[in-house]
Amino acid sequence: MTIFLVRHAKAGNRSDWNGDDWLRPLTTSGQTQARGLLAQFHAERFTTILSSPYVRCMETVVPLASAHGLPIVPTEALAEDHTIDEVLAVLQAHVDGGLVVCSHGDIIPMVLTHLAALGTDLGVAPRCEKGSTWVIDGDLDAVPTARYLPPPAPTS
Repeated sequence: MTIFLVRHAKAGNRSDWNGDDWLRPLTTSGQTQARGLLAQFHAERFTTILSSPYVRCMETVVPLASAHGLPIVPTEALAEDHTIDEVLAVLQAHVDGGLVVCSHGDIIPMVLTHLAALGTDLGVAPRCEKGSTWVIDGDLDAVPTARYLPPPAPTS
């Protein structure tokens, strides 16, 4: 099983946004990062795309979903402030066939901490930048492997 853990692309500063935070969209740079995921994922196989229902997460995977003809399944357990047990339950329920998950800067590190506790090597200083991806291969209850993909480079 392969899980692609994507941190949402750039969405600007929370403090500069006047509306409800869950409605904060991607910036122009974030939209470019979202389109850049197409190149990073061009040879990957997955059958499901789950996302936090926050607009910035959904917008991050829209190009990927469109290119692969897949729906984006909004999943509340992937939103900010959920527990590791809630997140792991969702991941375990959807792993068949490959899974793309888009979430936040509190959720992805929490999953990485769980994997490190199992013995997964995340390197010396695991990163989780906006628009980045962690590729997790193997059983989440065993010791899966993990590799980091930096945010897509801007195209000119």
